[in-house]
Amino acid sequence: MQGFRLFLFCFFGLLIVPLLATAQNPVRQRQEKPLTLPDTLMPPSGDLVALDTVPNPVDTLALSDSTKIMPRSDISTDINYYGEDSMVTNFEENKIYLHKQAWFEYGTMRLEADLIVIDWGNSELYASGVTDSLGNVTGNPFFKDGSASYEIRKEMRYNFKTQKAIIKDVVTEQQDGILRGETIKKMENGSVYLANGYYTTCTLTTPHYHVSSKKIKSVDGGQVVSGPFNLYFNGIPTPLGLPFGIIPNTPDEKASGLIFPSYGQEQKRGLYLRDLGYYFAINDYVHSRVTGDIYSNGGWGLKSQTVYKKRYRFGGSFNIDFQKFKSPETELNPVDYNTFRIQWSHTPVSRGNSNFSASVNAGSTSYFNNIINPNSYINNVTSDLSSNVNYTKTFTGTPFSLSTSMRHSQSVQTGEVQLSLPTMNLSMNRQSPFKNVKFEPLKTLNIAYTFDMQNTITNKVEKNFGVDPDLVENFDEPELVDFTPANFGYLLENANNGARNRIPVSSNFTLFKYFTGTASTSLTELWYLKRINYFYNPEEERVDKILEDGFNRVTFYSSSFSLATNIYGYFDFKKGKIKTIRQHIQPSVSFNFTPDFSDPSFGYYQEVQTNAEGDTRLMSRHAGFAYSGAPSGESRSMSFNIRSVVEAKILDKTDSIEGTATKKISLLENIDFGSSYNFAADSFNLAPIRISARTSFFNRKLSVNMSSTLDPYATTSYTNTSGTESFRSVNKFAWKNGQGLGTIRNASLNMNASINPNSAQNQAEVRDELTDNFMQTGGVMNDFVESEINRIATDPSQYIDWDIPWNVSFGYVLSYSNQVTTGRKNITQTISMNGDFSLSDKWKINFNTGLDMQTRELTQTMVGIARDLHCWQMNVNWIPFGRFTSYNIDIRVKSTILQDLKVSRRRSFFDR
Repeated sequence: MQGFRLFLFCFFGLLIVPLLATAQNPVRQRQEKPLTLPDTLMPPSGDLVALDTVPNPVDTLALSDSTKIMPRSDISTDINYYGEDSMVTNFEENKIYLHKQAWFEYGTMRLEADLIVIDWGNSELYASGVTDSLGNVTGNPFFKDGSASYEIRKEMRYNFKTQKAIIKDVVTEQQDGILRGETIKKMENGSVYLANGYYTTCTLTTPHYHVSSKKIKSVDGGQVVSGPFNLYFNGIPTPLGLPFGIIPNTPDEKASGLIFPSYGQEQKRGLYLRDLGYYFAINDYVHSRVTGDIYSNGGWGLKSQTVYKKRYRFGGSFNIDFQKFKSPETELNPVDYNTFRIQWSHTPVSRGNSNFSASVNAGSTSYFNNIINPNSYINNVTSDLSSNVNYTKTFTGTPFSLSTSMRHSQSVQTGEVQLSLPTMNLSMNRQSPFKNVKFEPLKTLNIAYTFDMQNTITNKVEKNFGVDPDLVENFDEPELVDFTPANFGYLLENANNGARNRIPVSSNFTLFKYFTGTASTSLTELWYLKRINYFYNPEEERVDKILEDGFNRVTFYSSSFSLATNIYGYFDFKKGKIKTIRQHIQPSVSFNFTPDFSDPSFGYYQEVQTNAEGDTRLMSRHAGFAYSGAPSGESRSMSFNIRSVVEAKILDKTDSIEGTATKKISLLENIDFGSSYNFAADSFNLAPIRISARTSFFNRKLSVNMSSTLDPYATTSYTNTSGTESFRSVNKFAWKNGQGLGTIRNASLNMNASINPNSAQNQAEVRDELTDNFMQTGGVMNDFVESEINRIATDPSQYIDWDIPWNVSFGYVLSYSNQVTTGRKNITQTISMNGDFSLSDKWKINFNTGLDMQTRELTQTMVGIARDLHCWQMNVNWIPFGRFTSYNIDIRVKSTILQDLKVSRRRSFFDR
């Protein structure tokens, strides 16, 4: 172990020292401008002879060109200066003395002090404070040159031609950091040399920490380089230091530099150095971060994170993480495998008639089962991955548009992968060929067209035998094939592909003044390159299938007609807090017709013998295909649905107008009731009844969602061939068979609550607070501002400026299912809770947890603590149990340029 630590130290030193040494080289060669004396005109001599007034006609020499040259000055712009108390000019010394709140401006330079001396002869400025009779110094100089500012505690000299300065005891801000030194020399290019100075990112007068050195150089737009330095905490020197130091001092978008690693230990892979690498600011459009991990037991990792952005065009990121797991778990069963993850996000800026976007999240199943991210709770509990790459194009001047995409889905739990490549859609917008006709049904008649095509590859490959689990006992599930390049050819052979053409036609019109009618019909045609042929295998006593190659079409159609209206009811109360109850009912009824496409004349279904007794069954020849097949059985159904909303007006006690003001509240935000009846079916005409409702309580602090499916038919039990009891539905209503109104097949209850101090505010209080804040910032009220404030007050979630010291959210989910065949009832209940608490202005605790009521076990739980240390930030994350049991502690400087000055400790126990 000692040898490995020595190896890590040597490896780290050999990698870092050369890079730091090369950083000592200046960014570019700078040539110091020589100091030049000002151009001064000598006064004329007093011994000059009087001018000759006699004209000289012979003097006809032309003037020399040199006499036309005007004298030039080194001063390139106007100079302004001012003294509040007095301005004294000394003509003998060619100096001006400015007293009390004086200032001097030249170009982008400005100097303020209580004493400023302008030396015109040497083009220099001298500035200092003034000491009063009590020994107090007031009016210390403040110097600003471009974006750089200097707070001077003693005095300074500045040459406003060469832009060089000598400053005594100064504090200057460089990017996110602060430099202070006894003596500073400022160069014309903005670089600064300090003697006996320090560097810190703490903004306090007495900083919590600083880096102290006798020699410090700050290169403008480059880095801060120091000689031997020590790290001080609260003015106390520490043994932490190096012979030299380099701190990046470039803007964030241009900074390249070393990324220091974090260290820790894992149970399987041992000691590690993690995230050691380099940040490449390649140009203004592309930045990249390359880091690596190394483990004492032999494992390693490599990561690449790239971000790119083209203004007004697109932006995105591309990340790759490869991990080599290697550990001598046991001599007979060592751990040795690879895992990876790929993420890509591409977001375009809407322009033109085409658009390309991408969102890719893929990786090996073992990655999410083994790699822990202590800073991402969502990443650790992810069970499904999905990706989508899209390209869309609109053909200008036509109603047509084209979109192509690649879709990917992956289950982390089961390892099943589905890849749709490609998926294409060509669509025509709705067209109204009779829009100029006065007859409303023809005027609103519209027609559209869509063409879809897809090719789906999955590693869940179905076998050619045992086509139906209801016909064959001990039915085997489809096998799961590893989704690897070696198996891609086999998976491509079993790909599921097809195309679909669809032409919908519809028309909307008004009937009997209060009803809205909609008539529609749809023609669909499917294209496939294969179809299924079934046959009975007497030896195995099962139904087998073979795939028949060849182009075949499946054409079917349907039609419908619907009516809808609105009914309003009001109930007024003369006494009590409730003044009015309003109910809005939206009933609708529709009639649908679909022919029976299972008729043998269509050729879409095949009658197949299913057992030795000769029983037969119709089976679709396109079952399981991309767009399935034609519907079976004739349908002449009537569907009905009723939607209702109940609201109330109650007295508003918070309004200033007593006894008259009211506010609206929701008693029942939504309730839906629907089903359908098929007149053409020979049995089970009535479909299951669907019921759902949504409401909220306590000023929307608690929301409740409910849904249920009711089976209206009775059930009976029987004994199957294996001797176990099974159930099946009978064509008889449950209430006629003494089984009540029916059987609830599915039901769910979802309750969510969020509590925080500001949630007690009503809309009027929120509206007043928003208005006051807007007016205090100098805003002017108008119709637009008032409407926006009303919109935000109606939906408080849009008001993002809440100062919330704590927030707690609760969730409760109840699911119920009752299967027909087995009669097995399944109930699941989960409780979730998350929130955060501010213990003080500096301490904050956040958490995520839950409880599985069936297993009576806590779900994935995470507790985090954050501490604001002014110029430092401490974060502690702890996952106390489960697969990802771990903790991590991270203390780092808040400043982005010193973000690598940190103390990190991580340890994970998920691989015990």
